[in-house]
Amino acid sequence: MTLMKTLTGMLLATAAMVMTASACDTTLKSSDTHPDGYPTVEAVKAMGKTLEESTGGKLCIEVYHSAQLGEEKDTIEQTQFGAIDLNRVSLGPFNNIIEETQIPSLPYIFRSVAHMHTVMDGPIGQQILDAFAAHDLIGLAFYDGGSRSFYNKEKPIKSMEDMKGMKFRVMQSDMFVDMVSALGANATPLPYGEVYSSIQTGVIDGAENNWPSYDTSGHYEVAKYYTLDQHLIVPEVLVMSKKSWDKLSPEDQQAVRSAAKASVPVMRELWEAQEKISQDKIRAAGNEIITDIDKQPFIDAMKPVYEKYVKSDKLKEMVAAIQATK
Repeated sequence: MTLMKTLTGMLLATAAMVMTASACDTTLKSSDTHPDGYPTVEAVKAMGKTLEESTGGKLCIEVYHSAQLGEEKDTIEQTQFGAIDLNRVSLGPFNNIIEETQIPSLPYIFRSVAHMHTVMDGPIGQQILDAFAAHDLIGLAFYDGGSRSFYNKEKPIKSMEDMKGMKFRVMQSDMFVDMVSALGANATPLPYGEVYSSIQTGVIDGAENNWPSYDTSGHYEVAKYYTLDQHLIVPEVLVMSKKSWDKLSPEDQQAVRSAAKASVPVMRELWEAQEKISQDKIRAAGNEIITDIDKQPFIDAMKPVYEKYVKSDKLKEMVAAIQATK
């Protein structure tokens, strides 16, 4: 049933693409699970405008938002196969596939959003982007994913003790499962689109995400307690199918890279504005925002997670380099 729905969605999307984007020689199909207007969606649209201008109308991008082409796990596979050309995806689903992506996904690896920007805009970020090539994908750019915190429908969480036995949705990543387990809670990997109903029906008690996602998903409506533990500051990634990439000339490949890089500051500006809007909206809704927590026990609890996932010398060197980055 899921496969049929996905294929039907792809066929409808392809028909729409043919009708709306016939002016370009080649229209690249881009997927995003977030809704229209979300910073990542608008950033890829901006990339498309830049690309169309720089190639004289030779290349365009059509963005399919709101999971029209499927949830992230499905769209990753479709991108690897070449059915989708471009894809904005969270790093979490790649953790079990590309070991380098585990590093920026580590809890508390970044001291701040500014620290994350410095790292991901530099050689470490490029090293991670380069790692996608061995998996039929071309890493183009990193977008912001904000700082992720826990929210739930049951009670305010002010300590690890409060988390014991609670059920939280996480992205489909072993590392995120282990992170929640290390905090004494139970992790439930679920597609993003299933979270609202799962909280509403009691399948899970809550989830973890950033301000804009907590807002635009509607999760704040069913999970009224938001604890700003900020355990993750994980960037998101824009990738291209290697099959689609290989069809382009070297000049067009460079145009795609340049347009992707140019979309990053656009995304960051939109993200900062969206975060403020979402915070104001959620506070106005009367949700309880918990800030008086001692984060050090949460940080200390992550030691076994680091020991499990940072094993090779390469990954240890990456962690040390990030920690040494000012």
